Amino acid sequence: MRKTGNRKNRTFRSIIIFIVAITATYTLLPDYLQKGLIYFTPDIDDYKIFDNREVKTGMPANWAVSERYNNIDVPPTLTDSLEKYNTVSFLVIQNDSLLFEKYWNDHTETTISNSFSMAKSIVSLMVGCAIDDGYIKSLDEKVKPHLPWLTGPHSHELTIRHLLTMSSGSSWDESYSSPFSITTQAYYGRNLNKTIRKVEIINHPGIVFKYRSGDTQIIERLLHRVTGMSISEYASKKLWQPLGAEVPALWSLDKKEGIEKAYCCFNSNARDFARIGNLVLNEGEFRDTKIVSANYIKEMIQPVSYLTDKDAKMVDYYGLSWWIVEYNNMKIPYARGILGQYIFVIPKHNAIVVRLGHKRSNTYRHHHPTDVFTWLNTAFTILEEN
Repeated sequence: MRKTGNRKNRTFRSIIIFIVAITATYTLLPDYLQKGLIYFTPDIDDYKIFDNREVKTGMPANWAVSERYNNIDVPPTLTDSLEKYNTVSFLVIQNDSLLFEKYWNDHTETTISNSFSMAKSIVSLMVGCAIDDGYIKSLDEKVKPHLPWLTGPHSHELTIRHLLTMSSGSSWDESYSSPFSITTQAYYGRNLNKTIRKVEIINHPGIVFKYRSGDTQIIERLLHRVTGMSISEYASKKLWQPLGAEVPALWSLDKKEGIEKAYCCFNSNARDFARIGNLVLNEGEFRDTKIVSANYIKEMIQPVSYLTDKDAKMVDYYGLSWWIVEYNNMKIPYARGILGQYIFVIPKHNAIVVRLGHKRSNTYRHHHPTDVFTWLNTAFTILEEN
């Protein structure tokens, strides 16, 4: 009996020592790693675990409702795909009217969720606004005079255009798999200003396209500097209020009263995200109100084919932080986020499509996740039956 008791005591002590060791190790980790270990992977509801700044609305401008609203049958094969990728919202607006919308998993027309990298496309529109307002002279304005802390042998060459086209030549490592990457640190950390200042411009900008979230975060620092406002305040003034958004958006911060995670983390709903697409569709106007210059919109959705990618191929799929996909001989601009957040602009049908959800395809077709074509197939089925 004594031996059995001793064995139990040793086992108990070992467990206690193990728990103490794990706890001690955890407490010594940087705060971003502690948070990353708790939540593991990003989620569309992550605004609940971050501090946020409200992007205020003005007078709501409700969408009109089409006579054919939700009276169009979607083939079961397409419905199955919507559910396979854990879609929470699918919305089609045509001729400024709601044509089709469906929600899953307790989401409704007012439920907000994370845009992830669709936020980059929103920031691009804000750059256009800043040029119109005279805060920025042009896309080819140098960045370092505004942000003198930029370092690296080629920091003096960096322009706003380089940041928008993901050709900064910076040291930012867009790694999602490593818990120690700067991307993880930026997402879960509590000092984004310090984090972004670690980035150096190590190669000649304006030559090679390489997707970097840090490029958009540098734009946030620049917009804050030239406007004297947080980007949430500027987005409210220049986008959310004039677009007649129905629900205040939330832009997640690094800490309370901190700075916005500009490259991601703009949280809204499908109906209000559609307003961003409508602005692009109508070349910078929303219901006869000019918000962004038409010239900027046109340039924003043109591929930056003067750049090459890592495979030495011409970049015919990206503009000024907007993606461009070829579909049925049409070039369709769209915004996208890592978990399958999309805003598609379809001029041929005077339509906007928004898809929000928890998943997207892991396979690609010419730099586009293959589920892009699933959502476009679904949308065109709806539009062509209308």
